[in-house]
Amino acid sequence: MQITASALSLNVPDVAASADFVRRHFGFVEAMSADGFVSLSRPDAGFHLIYLRTGLESFQPAAAAGSADGLLVVFTVEDIDAEHDRFTAEGAPIITPLQTEPWGERFFQTADPNGVVYQLVQWVDAPQS
Repeated sequence: MQITASALSLNVPDVAASADFVRRHFGFVEAMSADGFVSLSRPDAGFHLIYLRTGLESFQPAAAAGSADGLLVVFTVEDIDAEHDRFTAEGAPIITPLQTEPWGERFFQTADPNGVVYQLVQWVDAPQS
């Protein structure tokens, strides 16, 4: 198998709200859209981020047409502190404050208007005990 492209597709009630959030705060750009659908990308992400309006009759399989509950969209960044400052200055909600886990994961989380959780992370040296 050769994979030629990747995408993450999320069902949300308000497609425009999620798309606007990732355009504003993450720098994604629209690749294509239609009624109830938008595909966004950025060259360094390695995948398209797709939002589908919840309840679309064309969604397959219908049994999987729930929301993004329990899903984290995670981006590794080079300077987590600068990104935290930027997100704060832009007024993005910080739902999990900046913290460092014992294994060296420094991260914070934000959420879009539909409740999709985005985690930004930087791997740092594990704190000394």
